[in-house]
Amino acid sequence: MSGLAVGWALIALGLPLSGVLALAGDALGRDFAGVLASRFAGLLAVTRPWMWFAALYVALKIPVPLWPDGFPVLGLASTGALFVAALLFVWERENAWKAGLMALVAFVLGLGVEVLGSRTGIPFGVYSYATAPGPLLLGVPLIVPLGWFALTLTATSLSGGRPWLAGLLMLLWDVGLEPLMTAQRYWVWSDPLPLWAGAPVQNFLGWWGVGWLISWVFTGLAPRLFGLRREEWAWALPWQARDFPPHRGPSLSLLPGGAARGADFRVVYPIEAFFLPGGLVLVGRYVEAGVTLAAMLAGLWLARRVTRFDRP
Repeated sequence: MSGLAVGWALIALGLPLSGVLALAGDALGRDFAGVLASRFAGLLAVTRPWMWFAALYVALKIPVPLWPDGFPVLGLASTGALFVAALLFVWERENAWKAGLMALVAFVLGLGVEVLGSRTGIPFGVYSYATAPGPLLLGVPLIVPLGWFALTLTATSLSGGRPWLAGLLMLLWDVGLEPLMTAQRYWVWSDPLPLWAGAPVQNFLGWWGVGWLISWVFTGLAPRLFGLRREEWAWALPWQARDFPPHRGPSLSLLPGGAARGADFRVVYPIEAFFLPGGLVLVGRYVEAGVTLAAMLAGLWLARRVTRFDRP
């Protein structure tokens, strides 16, 4: 039966693709192969290296419904691909030194707070990685510190370089991560005051705080990456971080005509807003899926509202 189900799933995936190819053939006429090859070559010419790894990150999520037991392998590979995409994105926009430093800071801070949190309950609450699948680093699943870099870069990009908003976007992201990752036994909560999926209020405040801290460091190391001037970065008070009119470079657009050069890492957030609720549906967490979708869409709406005056 499982083989039959896989077969039908592959057919279901193939039918839309065959329809698209048929329509494309009708639209392009007799020289379908030549036009397709030409357009593919044009696509290759404008596609940046980080985009290939971002595409791989998405592609590795697709087989999960066909191979549920492979979630640890696919999840780690997908997050690893996203980590490399984030590294290459910063390298392209800034330089290799800043890319490496930002990745190192996020990885070390993320790993550090997870080691501290799983042993002391600070800053997230009482939880354990005892049931987590490997590989582990200092008792923490490797997928976790890898994720802190890419997720915070996405949130900081989406927030327009506002650490307080980036932290909030991370908090809303964790609304979906908690029920999904606990269902997959990556961590187990034993906090006496659970609020959501076993996690206490403290956990979400911790996510906001750690997200704010890493984002704050990011905007200090590479303010131009997020459209900021150096003087716009506040060393002391988080609410002062955007007291200046923002300086914006070229428009970051996904439209044709410079699309690849202007494509921005913030696109990862809406992608996750689709896949994360989908993952919860697959493990039977329907209510959590709906709440996660609503939370992440609210985050996208808020980011759009807050950053709407950033465009020149």
